[in-house]
Parts: sequence; C-alpha cells; structure tokens
Amino acid sequence: MGPAYIRAVQSHIPEATLVFDHFHIIKLFNEKLTKLRRDLQREAENGLGKPVLKGIRWLLLKHPDNLDDTRNERQILAEALKLNEPLATTYYMEEELRNIWHQPDKTAPQKALDEWVKKAAASNINMLKQFSKIIAAHRSGILAYFDFNGLWF
Repeated sequence: MGPAYIRAVQSHIPEATLVFDHFHIIKLFNEKLTKLRRDLQREAENGLGKPVLKGIRWLLLKHPDNLDDTRNERQILAEALKLNEPLATTYYMEEELRNIWHQPDKTAPQKALDEWVKKAAASNINMLKQFSKIIAAHRSGILAYFDFNGLWF
C-alpha cells in the first residue's frame, strides 16, 4: 500500500489492477494499535492501569480464536479492555475490519467497508480517524481483492 509501490506498478504495468489483501491491512492496523497501546500506557496515571496495559501487547495482536484459555488470556484481555475505552474500541474495530473479508457475497464487503470507515472517522480516537483515511484512500484496491480472490494466474 506504499506510495512508491503503487507508483511503480502504475508506471510499469499500467493495465494491472492494484489489490490490497487483508494480511497487509491488518498488519498495518496492528502496528497502529501497538503504538496506541504504548501511548495509552504512558498516559496511564493509576497503578492498576499501567501494569495491565503493559502486559497485553501480544494478546491484542492475537486473533481472538487463538487466545489460550488455560493461560487466562481471554480474561486478562477483557480486564484490560474494560479499563481503557479507547483501546477497547480500537480492538473491536479491528475485529470488524477483519470480518470484512468474510462477507457472504461480493456486494457485502463494499457496504461493510464503507460502514467501517464512517464509524472509525466518527470515533473520538485519532488513530482510528487516521486509519479510516488510509482505508478510504485504498478502497478500490481493497475491494479489488474480492474480484481476484481465488483466481490463480
């Protein structure tokens, strides 16, 4: 999704369709989520908030299906999210973003993506507002994924 990559493709293969896959979008979102968690950790004033936020980085990045119940990861994550509304909102917005790639038909992702962008832009969280602009700017390439998913050349 980098500008240099986009320019290179457009100048050397102008007939190519740019496709942005979910892996790279979620990876970028996770980088932004990690920065948000660090910023919130620094801002935490009470003794309870800081240790809980400090120990949850990997739990935030794990897919919810991969949380280990034998290690109480689901409970630890839920506790941390309960203590910090911006972090919880961002975490659940990531899940909504992931779900865009699991829509039942070809038109549903477009609606889901547009709704996600509106919701993120309307939030009070700068990271989500900024990321909504990134997603909106790359909308056609994200939706092109659904035109080419499953095709092998």
